Amino acid sequence: MKRFGFKLFLKDKNTIAEYKKRHDEIWPEMLEVLDKAGIKNYSIWNSGKVLFGYYECEDKNYADKVQAESEVVAKWNHHMEDLLESEENEEGKLVPVIEPMDLMFYKK
Repeated sequence: MKRFGFKLFLKDKNTIAEYKKRHDEIWPEMLEVLDKAGIKNYSIWNSGKVLFGYYECEDKNYADKVQAESEVVAKWNHHMEDLLESEENEEGKLVPVIEPMDLMFYKK
């Protein structure tokens, strides 16, 4: 398994509780998409307006493709758009601003 980290950004600190609530109530079909994408050990951490995500998968290109083609993920992104900083993609749809992170240290 390969490890991946990324950052997302809340619009403001007042949205932390709502962000947590929505993830506590994550849709079963969203979890199914993550399973189909091969994503494991997925967690999201919060520090102020910054969210740090971590997950593991064998094939990131496949995981990205499954999510990009999923109507469920598109609906989830729309559901979260009022909480997260977003930008327009090539198709003119709002998507969360995501900054990939490079692994600097790992101890098993």
